[in-house]
Amino acid sequence: MQPIFMTMKNQLLCLFASVMMTTLFGSCGKIGKSKGKGIPSDGQLHGVSTGVRYTPFRPTGMVYVPQGTFHMGPSDEDVSYAFTARNKQISINGFWMDATEITNDEYRQFVWRVRDSIAASILNYKKPGADGTEIIDWKKAATIKWSDPKTLEQLNALIVAPDNRVFGRKEIDAQKLVYRSETFDFKEASKRENASKPRSQFIVKRDVRIYPDTLVWVRDFSYSYNEPMSKRYFSHPAFGNYPVVGVNWKQATAFCEWRTQYITSYFEEKKRVTESDYRLPTEAEWEYAARGGRSQAPFPWGGYYLRNKKGCLLANFKPGRGNYPEDGGFYTVRADAFWPNDFGLYNMAGNVAEWTSSLFYEGAYNFQHDMNPDIRLNAKDNDLPRMKRKVVRGGSWKDVGYFLQTSTRNYEYQDTAKSYIGFRCVIDLAPTQTKKKKS
Repeated sequence: MQPIFMTMKNQLLCLFASVMMTTLFGSCGKIGKSKGKGIPSDGQLHGVSTGVRYTPFRPTGMVYVPQGTFHMGPSDEDVSYAFTARNKQISINGFWMDATEITNDEYRQFVWRVRDSIAASILNYKKPGADGTEIIDWKKAATIKWSDPKTLEQLNALIVAPDNRVFGRKEIDAQKLVYRSETFDFKEASKRENASKPRSQFIVKRDVRIYPDTLVWVRDFSYSYNEPMSKRYFSHPAFGNYPVVGVNWKQATAFCEWRTQYITSYFEEKKRVTESDYRLPTEAEWEYAARGGRSQAPFPWGGYYLRNKKGCLLANFKPGRGNYPEDGGFYTVRADAFWPNDFGLYNMAGNVAEWTSSLFYEGAYNFQHDMNPDIRLNAKDNDLPRMKRKVVRGGSWKDVGYFLQTSTRNYEYQDTAKSYIGFRCVIDLAPTQTKKKKS
Protein backbone atom coordinates (compact mmCIF):
# COMPACT_ATOMS: atom_id res chain seq x y z
CA MET A 1 0.00 0.00 0.00
CA GLN A 2 2.92 2.31 0.72
CA PRO A 3 4.31 2.29 -2.84
CA ILE A 4 0.89 3.05 -4.24
CA PHE A 5 0.53 5.93 -1.76
CA MET A 6 3.97 7.30 -2.66
CA THR A 7 3.14 7.09 -6.35
CA MET A 8 -0.07 9.07 -5.88
CA LYS A 9 1.85 11.57 -3.75
CA ASN A 10 4.47 12.04 -6.46
CA GLN A 11 1.74 12.54 -9.07
CA LEU A 12 0.13 15.23 -6.92
CA LEU A 13 3.47 16.98 -6.46
CA CYS A 14 4.13 16.87 -10.20
CA LEU A 15 0.65 18.23 -10.91
CA PHE A 16 1.13 21.03 -8.35
CA ALA A 17 4.54 21.88 -9.81
CA SER A 18 3.05 21.93 -13.33
CA VAL A 19 0.30 24.31 -12.24
CA MET A 20 2.83 26.60 -10.55
CA MET A 21 5.06 26.67 -13.64
CA THR A 22 2.10 27.44 -15.86
CA THR A 23 1.04 30.25 -13.56
CA LEU A 24 4.58 31.60 -13.39
CA PHE A 25 5.17 31.61 -17.15
CA GLY A 26 1.63 32.80 -17.78
CA SER A 27 2.22 35.81 -15.55
CA CYS A 28 5.39 36.82 -17.38
CA GLY A 29 3.29 38.77 -19.86
CA LYS A 30 1.87 40.85 -17.00
CA ILE A 31 5.19 42.09 -15.65
CA GLY A 32 5.10 45.89 -15.26
CA LYS A 33 1.38 46.23 -15.92
CA SER A 34 -0.22 49.43 -14.66
CA LYS A 35 -2.56 49.52 -11.73
CA GLY A 36 -6.21 49.06 -12.46
CA LYS A 37 -7.59 46.92 -15.23
CA GLY A 38 -4.32 46.82 -17.19
CA ILE A 39 -4.06 45.26 -20.65
CA PRO A 40 -5.68 41.86 -21.22
CA SER A 41 -3.01 39.27 -22.10
CA ASP A 42 -5.03 37.66 -24.88
CA GLY A 43 -2.67 38.57 -27.71
CA GLN A 44 -5.12 41.13 -29.12
CA LEU A 45 -4.65 44.85 -29.77
CA HIS A 46 -6.45 46.87 -27.09
CA GLY A 47 -4.51 50.15 -27.04
CA VAL A 48 -2.89 51.91 -24.10
CA SER A 49 -4.61 54.80 -22.31
CA THR A 50 -2.68 57.76 -20.92
CA GLY A 51 -3.71 56.52 -17.50
CA VAL A 52 -5.08 59.92 -16.50
CA ARG A 53 -8.77 60.58 -16.20
CA TYR A 54 -9.88 63.52 -18.33
CA THR A 55 -12.25 66.05 -16.82
CA PRO A 56 -13.59 68.57 -19.39
CA PHE A 57 -12.21 72.05 -18.71
CA ARG A 58 -14.46 75.09 -19.01
CA PRO A 59 -12.39 78.30 -19.05
CA THR A 60 -13.68 81.07 -16.80
CA GLY A 61 -15.00 84.11 -18.65
CA MET A 62 -14.86 82.42 -22.07
CA VAL A 63 -17.52 81.32 -24.55
CA TYR A 64 -17.34 78.56 -27.13
CA VAL A 65 -17.21 79.55 -30.79
CA PRO A 66 -18.37 76.48 -32.79
CA GLN A 67 -16.65 75.30 -35.95
CA GLY A 68 -18.10 76.58 -39.21
CA THR A 69 -17.61 78.17 -42.60
CA PHE A 70 -18.01 81.83 -43.52
CA HIS A 71 -17.11 84.33 -46.22
CA MET A 72 -14.06 86.22 -45.03
CA GLY A 73 -13.68 89.64 -46.54
CA PRO A 74 -15.75 92.76 -47.24
CA SER A 75 -19.51 92.59 -46.91
CA ASP A 76 -19.79 96.10 -48.34
CA GLU A 77 -17.92 98.37 -50.74
CA ASP A 78 -14.16 98.74 -50.20
CA VAL A 79 -14.23 102.52 -49.77
CA SER A 80 -10.44 102.82 -49.89
CA TYR A 81 -10.17 100.64 -53.02
CA ALA A 82 -7.05 99.10 -51.47
CA PHE A 83 -8.15 95.52 -52.26
CA THR A 84 -6.45 94.21 -49.12
CA ALA A 85 -9.46 92.06 -48.17
CA ARG A 86 -10.93 90.01 -51.01
CA ASN A 87 -13.97 87.86 -50.21
CA LYS A 88 -13.05 84.21 -49.70
CA GLN A 89 -14.84 81.20 -48.19
CA ILE A 90 -13.02 80.01 -45.06
CA SER A 91 -13.56 77.10 -42.66
CA ILE A 92 -12.67 77.55 -39.00
CA ASN A 93 -12.21 74.98 -36.25
CA GLY A 94 -14.04 75.48 -32.95
CA PHE A 95 -12.31 77.33 -30.11
CA TRP A 96 -12.96 79.16 -26.84
CA MET A 97 -12.69 82.95 -26.72
CA ASP A 98 -12.83 85.55 -23.96
CA ALA A 99 -16.32 87.00 -23.82
CA THR A 100 -14.84 90.45 -23.25
CA GLU A 101 -11.57 92.19 -23.86
CA ILE A 102 -8.97 91.58 -21.15
CA THR A 103 -9.74 94.11 -18.42
CA ASN A 104 -7.47 96.19 -16.22
CA ASP A 105 -8.22 93.94 -13.26
CA GLU A 106 -7.34 90.80 -15.23
CA TYR A 107 -4.11 92.24 -16.59
CA ARG A 108 -3.22 93.54 -13.13
CA GLN A 109 -3.26 89.94 -11.88
CA PHE A 110 -0.48 89.26 -14.38
CA VAL A 111 1.48 92.35 -13.33
CA TRP A 112 1.23 91.55 -9.64
CA ARG A 113 2.21 87.92 -10.20
CA VAL A 114 5.38 89.03 -11.98
CA ARG A 115 6.03 91.63 -9.27
CA ASP A 116 5.61 89.05 -6.50
CA SER A 117 7.82 86.52 -8.26
CA ILE A 118 10.66 89.06 -8.57
CA ALA A 119 10.21 90.12 -4.95
CA ALA A 120 10.18 86.49 -3.78
CA SER A 121 13.46 85.88 -5.59
CA ILE A 122 15.03 88.91 -3.90
CA LEU A 123 13.78 87.78 -0.46
CA ASN A 124 14.81 84.18 -1.21
CA TYR A 125 11.29 82.85 -0.67
CA LYS A 126 11.99 79.58 -2.42
CA LYS A 127 11.55 75.86 -1.89
CA PRO A 128 12.74 72.67 -3.63
CA GLY A 129 10.51 71.52 -6.47
CA ALA A 130 9.49 67.99 -7.39
CA ASP A 131 12.54 67.62 -9.66
CA GLY A 132 14.96 69.05 -7.12
CA THR A 133 15.23 72.55 -8.61
CA GLU A 134 14.34 75.63 -6.59
CA ILE A 135 10.93 77.18 -7.20
CA ILE A 136 9.13 80.15 -5.68
CA ASP A 137 7.25 79.48 -2.45
CA TRP A 138 4.01 81.24 -3.32
CA LYS A 139 2.62 80.83 0.22
CA LYS A 140 5.45 82.99 1.52
CA ALA A 141 5.25 85.32 -1.47
CA ALA A 142 1.59 85.99 -0.63
CA THR A 143 2.65 87.34 2.79
CA ILE A 144 4.80 90.16 1.39
CA LYS A 145 3.64 93.44 2.93
CA TRP A 146 4.13 96.08 0.27
CA SER A 147 3.08 98.87 2.62
CA ASP A 148 5.72 97.95 5.23
CA PRO A 149 8.74 100.32 5.14
CA LYS A 150 11.10 97.52 6.28
CA THR A 151 9.92 95.29 3.43
CA LEU A 152 10.46 98.10 0.92
CA GLU A 153 14.01 98.51 2.21
CA GLN A 154 14.69 94.85 1.45
CA LEU A 155 13.11 95.27 -1.99
CA ASN A 156 15.08 98.39 -2.81
CA ALA A 157 16.10 96.85 -6.16
CA LEU A 158 12.45 97.09 -7.29
CA ILE A 159 11.91 100.67 -6.11
CA VAL A 160 12.46 103.78 -8.24
CA ALA A 161 15.75 105.52 -7.64
CA PRO A 162 15.71 108.47 -5.16
CA ASP A 163 16.16 111.08 -7.89
CA ASN A 164 13.09 109.69 -9.72
CA ARG A 165 10.73 109.91 -6.75
CA VAL A 166 7.94 112.47 -6.47
CA PHE A 167 7.73 113.92 -2.94
CA GLY A 168 10.01 111.09 -1.85
CA ARG A 169 7.37 108.38 -2.37
CA LYS A 170 8.79 104.88 -2.74
CA GLU A 171 7.03 103.32 -5.71
CA ILE A 172 7.61 100.21 -7.80
CA ASP A 173 9.75 100.91 -10.85
CA ALA A 174 7.58 99.73 -13.76
CA GLN A 175 10.67 99.29 -15.94
CA LYS A 176 11.87 96.49 -13.64
CA LEU A 177 8.71 94.38 -13.95
CA VAL A 178 10.08 91.98 -16.55
CA TYR A 179 8.57 88.66 -17.62
CA ARG A 180 10.88 85.94 -18.90
CA SER A 181 9.20 84.63 -22.04
CA GLU A 182 10.02 81.18 -23.42
CA THR A 183 8.24 79.87 -26.50
CA PHE A 184 8.80 77.10 -29.02
CA ASP A 185 8.85 78.06 -32.69
CA PHE A 186 6.81 75.25 -34.28
CA LYS A 187 6.84 76.85 -37.73
CA GLU A 188 10.62 76.91 -37.89
CA ALA A 189 11.01 73.45 -36.33
CA SER A 190 8.60 71.93 -38.86
CA LYS A 191 10.78 72.81 -41.86
CA ARG A 192 12.40 69.77 -43.46
CA GLU A 193 15.85 71.34 -43.53
CA ASN A 194 15.67 71.73 -39.74
CA ALA A 195 14.74 68.11 -38.98
CA SER A 196 18.20 67.17 -37.67
CA LYS A 197 18.81 70.34 -35.66
CA PRO A 198 18.66 70.23 -31.86
CA ARG A 199 15.46 71.32 -30.17
CA SER A 200 17.22 74.14 -28.34
CA GLN A 201 17.58 76.10 -31.59
CA PHE A 202 13.82 76.58 -31.77
CA ILE A 203 13.28 77.79 -28.22
CA VAL A 204 12.81 81.56 -28.25
CA LYS A 205 13.67 83.36 -25.01
CA ARG A 206 13.19 87.04 -24.41
CA ASP A 207 12.58 89.48 -21.56
CA VAL A 208 9.34 91.48 -21.84
CA ARG A 209 8.49 94.56 -19.81
CA ILE A 210 4.86 93.95 -18.96
CA TYR A 211 3.57 97.11 -17.26
CA PRO A 212 1.17 99.02 -19.56
CA ASP A 213 2.39 102.26 -21.07
CA THR A 214 0.09 104.71 -19.28
CA LEU A 215 1.53 107.69 -21.19
CA VAL A 216 -0.21 106.61 -24.40
CA TRP A 217 -3.20 108.74 -23.40
CA VAL A 218 -1.01 111.83 -23.72
CA ARG A 219 1.25 110.66 -26.55
CA ASP A 220 -1.52 109.54 -28.94
CA PHE A 221 -3.28 112.91 -29.06
CA SER A 222 -1.29 116.08 -29.65
CA TYR A 223 -2.61 119.32 -28.12
CA SER A 224 -5.18 117.45 -26.07
CA TYR A 225 -5.58 117.31 -22.28
CA ASN A 226 -5.69 113.61 -21.31
CA GLU A 227 -3.39 113.57 -18.27
CA PRO A 228 -6.16 112.34 -15.89
CA MET A 229 -6.47 109.15 -17.96
CA SER A 230 -2.71 108.58 -17.81
CA LYS A 231 -2.75 108.92 -14.03
CA ARG A 232 -5.87 106.89 -13.24
CA TYR A 233 -6.93 104.52 -16.02
CA PHE A 234 -4.86 101.48 -15.04
CA SER A 235 -4.53 102.17 -11.30
CA HIS A 236 -7.94 103.50 -10.22
CA PRO A 237 -10.53 100.88 -9.12
CA ALA A 238 -13.28 102.68 -11.05
CA PHE A 239 -11.68 101.44 -14.29
CA GLY A 240 -11.17 97.86 -13.12
CA ASN A 241 -13.68 96.37 -15.59
CA TYR A 242 -12.56 98.55 -18.50
CA PRO A 243 -10.36 97.05 -21.23
CA VAL A 244 -6.63 97.32 -20.65
CA VAL A 245 -4.82 99.56 -23.16
CA GLY A 246 -1.23 100.70 -23.58
CA VAL A 247 -0.24 97.08 -24.14
CA ASN A 248 1.77 96.25 -27.25
CA TRP A 249 1.63 92.96 -29.16
CA LYS A 250 4.63 91.50 -27.33
CA GLN A 251 3.04 92.21 -23.96
CA ALA A 252 -0.26 90.68 -25.09
CA THR A 253 1.48 87.46 -26.18
CA ALA A 254 3.45 87.41 -22.92
CA PHE A 255 0.14 87.62 -21.02
CA CYS A 256 -1.17 84.62 -22.98
CA GLU A 257 2.01 82.69 -22.19
CA TRP A 258 1.78 83.50 -18.47
CA ARG A 259 -1.91 82.57 -18.43
CA THR A 260 -0.99 79.20 -19.92
CA GLN A 261 1.72 78.56 -17.32
CA TYR A 262 -0.61 79.67 -14.54
CA ILE A 263 -3.33 77.13 -15.38
CA THR A 264 -0.80 74.43 -16.27
CA SER A 265 0.85 74.61 -12.85
CA TYR A 266 -2.58 74.24 -11.25
CA PHE A 267 -3.43 71.18 -13.37
CA GLU A 268 -0.07 69.58 -12.60
CA GLU A 269 -0.59 70.15 -8.89
CA LYS A 270 -4.01 68.47 -9.10
CA LYS A 271 -2.58 65.70 -11.34
CA ARG A 272 -4.93 66.61 -14.19
CA VAL A 273 -4.34 66.59 -17.93
CA THR A 274 -2.82 69.86 -19.16
CA GLU A 275 -4.55 71.76 -21.96
CA SER A 276 -3.55 73.75 -25.02
CA ASP A 277 -1.93 77.17 -24.77
CA TYR A 278 -3.80 80.43 -24.44
CA ARG A 279 -2.97 82.64 -27.40
CA LEU A 280 -4.12 85.60 -29.47
CA PRO A 281 -6.73 84.77 -32.11
CA THR A 282 -5.72 84.61 -35.75
CA GLU A 283 -7.19 87.22 -38.06
CA ALA A 284 -9.59 84.66 -39.56
CA GLU A 285 -10.70 83.40 -36.14
CA TRP A 286 -11.33 86.93 -34.97
CA GLU A 287 -13.50 87.83 -37.97
CA TYR A 288 -15.41 84.55 -37.77
CA ALA A 289 -16.10 85.13 -34.06
CA ALA A 290 -17.06 88.77 -34.63
CA ARG A 291 -19.66 87.85 -37.23
CA GLY A 292 -21.40 85.60 -34.71
CA GLY A 293 -22.68 83.20 -37.37
CA ARG A 294 -23.97 86.01 -39.63
CA SER A 295 -21.67 85.40 -42.57
CA GLN A 296 -22.63 88.31 -44.82
CA ALA A 297 -23.51 90.93 -42.20
CA PRO A 298 -21.19 93.96 -42.02
CA PHE A 299 -21.48 94.38 -38.21
CA PRO A 300 -21.48 91.91 -35.30
CA TRP A 301 -25.13 92.65 -34.51
CA GLY A 302 -26.14 91.59 -38.00
CA GLY A 303 -27.59 94.80 -39.35
CA TYR A 304 -26.36 97.35 -41.86
CA TYR A 305 -26.65 100.30 -39.51
CA LEU A 306 -24.92 101.63 -36.40
CA ARG A 307 -28.22 102.39 -34.65
CA ASN A 308 -31.21 100.28 -33.68
CA LYS A 309 -34.86 101.05 -34.43
CA LYS A 310 -35.01 103.47 -31.51
CA GLY A 311 -32.01 105.40 -32.76
CA CYS A 312 -29.68 104.14 -30.04
CA LEU A 313 -26.06 103.55 -30.98
CA LEU A 314 -24.96 99.89 -30.85
CA ALA A 315 -21.27 100.33 -30.08
CA ASN A 316 -18.71 102.70 -28.58
CA PHE A 317 -17.04 104.65 -31.40
CA LYS A 318 -16.85 108.15 -32.89
CA PRO A 319 -20.37 108.95 -34.12
CA GLY A 320 -20.95 111.53 -36.81
CA ARG A 321 -18.15 114.06 -37.03
CA GLY A 322 -16.92 113.58 -33.48
CA ASN A 323 -19.78 113.40 -30.96
CA TYR A 324 -17.76 111.12 -28.65
CA PRO A 325 -20.15 111.01 -25.65
CA GLU A 326 -23.28 110.27 -27.71
CA ASP A 327 -22.86 106.49 -27.29
CA GLY A 328 -22.51 106.78 -23.51
CA GLY A 329 -18.73 106.77 -23.23
CA PHE A 330 -16.24 109.57 -23.81
CA TYR A 331 -13.25 107.24 -24.02
CA THR A 332 -13.59 103.50 -23.39
CA VAL A 333 -16.56 101.88 -21.66
CA ARG A 334 -16.88 98.73 -19.57
CA ALA A 335 -15.72 95.60 -21.37
CA ASP A 336 -19.23 94.08 -21.05
CA ALA A 337 -21.11 97.16 -22.26
CA PHE A 338 -23.67 96.93 -25.08
CA TRP A 339 -25.32 93.71 -26.22
CA PRO A 340 -23.16 90.69 -27.16
CA ASN A 341 -23.32 89.09 -30.61
CA ASP A 342 -24.91 85.69 -31.24
CA PHE A 343 -21.80 83.87 -29.96
CA GLY A 344 -21.99 85.78 -26.66
CA LEU A 345 -19.00 88.04 -27.38
CA TYR A 346 -19.05 91.66 -26.20
CA ASN A 347 -17.65 94.68 -28.03
CA MET A 348 -16.35 92.89 -31.10
CA ALA A 349 -16.93 96.30 -32.71
CA GLY A 350 -15.78 99.49 -31.04
CA ASN A 351 -14.53 100.23 -27.53
CA VAL A 352 -10.93 99.11 -28.24
CA ALA A 353 -9.42 97.57 -31.34
CA GLU A 354 -7.83 94.17 -30.71
CA TRP A 355 -4.50 92.53 -31.48
CA THR A 356 -4.45 89.30 -33.46
CA SER A 357 -1.57 86.88 -33.92
CA SER A 358 -1.46 87.38 -37.71
CA LEU A 359 1.09 89.29 -39.75
CA PHE A 360 -0.43 92.08 -41.82
CA TYR A 361 0.25 91.56 -45.51
CA GLU A 362 -1.83 93.28 -48.16
CA GLY A 363 -2.14 90.27 -50.47
CA ALA A 364 -2.57 87.62 -47.79
CA TYR A 365 -6.07 86.60 -48.88
CA ASN A 366 -4.78 85.61 -52.31
CA PHE A 367 -2.65 82.69 -51.14
CA GLN A 368 -3.88 81.78 -47.64
CA HIS A 369 -5.31 78.31 -47.08
CA ASP A 370 -9.09 78.04 -46.83
CA MET A 371 -8.83 75.99 -43.60
CA ASN A 372 -7.79 77.93 -40.46
CA PRO A 373 -5.75 80.45 -42.51
CA ASP A 374 -2.96 82.31 -40.77
CA ILE A 375 0.32 84.07 -41.52
CA ARG A 376 2.77 84.39 -38.66
CA LEU A 377 6.21 85.93 -38.41
CA ASN A 378 8.30 86.10 -35.27
CA ALA A 379 9.87 89.43 -36.13
CA LYS A 380 13.11 90.34 -34.40
CA ASP A 381 13.95 93.76 -33.02
CA ASN A 382 16.32 94.48 -35.90
CA ASP A 383 13.89 93.40 -38.64
CA LEU A 384 12.36 95.88 -41.06
CA PRO A 385 9.32 97.80 -39.73
CA ARG A 386 6.97 96.25 -42.33
CA MET A 387 7.83 92.81 -40.92
CA LYS A 388 6.53 93.91 -37.51
CA ARG A 389 3.03 94.80 -38.69
CA LYS A 390 0.31 92.83 -36.89
CA VAL A 391 -3.36 92.78 -37.84
CA VAL A 392 -5.63 94.85 -35.60
CA ARG A 393 -9.39 94.36 -35.81
CA GLY A 394 -12.66 95.79 -34.54
CA GLY A 395 -12.23 99.55 -34.45
CA SER A 396 -12.19 101.60 -31.26
CA TRP A 397 -13.75 104.44 -29.31
CA LYS A 398 -11.87 107.02 -31.41
CA ASP A 399 -12.68 105.45 -34.84
CA VAL A 400 -15.48 106.19 -37.28
CA GLY A 401 -18.06 103.55 -38.21
CA TYR A 402 -16.12 102.11 -41.16
CA PHE A 403 -13.53 100.55 -38.85
CA LEU A 404 -16.26 98.80 -36.85
CA GLN A 405 -17.14 96.52 -39.77
CA THR A 406 -16.19 92.89 -39.20
CA SER A 407 -14.23 92.79 -42.46
CA THR A 408 -12.19 96.00 -42.10
CA ARG A 409 -8.46 95.31 -41.82
CA ASN A 410 -5.98 97.53 -40.05
CA TYR A 411 -2.53 97.10 -38.55
CA GLU A 412 -0.13 98.38 -35.93
CA TYR A 413 3.52 97.63 -35.22
CA GLN A 414 4.10 94.86 -32.68
CA ASP A 415 6.30 97.00 -30.41
CA THR A 416 3.85 99.91 -30.34
CA ALA A 417 1.24 100.57 -27.64
CA LYS A 418 -1.87 102.68 -28.11
CA SER A 419 -4.66 104.04 -25.94
CA TYR A 420 -7.24 102.41 -28.22
CA ILE A 421 -5.83 98.88 -28.70
CA GLY A 422 -6.46 95.95 -26.33
CA PHE A 423 -6.81 92.21 -26.81
CA ARG A 424 -8.59 89.03 -25.84
CA CYS A 425 -7.40 85.41 -25.69
CA VAL A 426 -8.51 82.14 -27.27
CA ILE A 427 -7.74 78.51 -26.38
CA ASP A 428 -8.16 75.23 -28.26
CA LEU A 429 -9.65 72.49 -26.10
CA ALA A 430 -9.96 68.80 -26.84
CA PRO A 431 -13.45 67.61 -27.87
CA THR A 432 -15.44 66.04 -25.06
CA GLN A 433 -15.73 62.30 -25.58
CA THR A 434 -19.19 60.93 -24.86
CA LYS A 435 -20.38 57.35 -24.92
CA LYS A 436 -22.96 56.43 -27.51
CA LYS A 437 -26.34 55.64 -26.15
CA LYS A 438 -27.62 52.14 -26.72
CA SER A 439 -30.49 52.07 -29.13
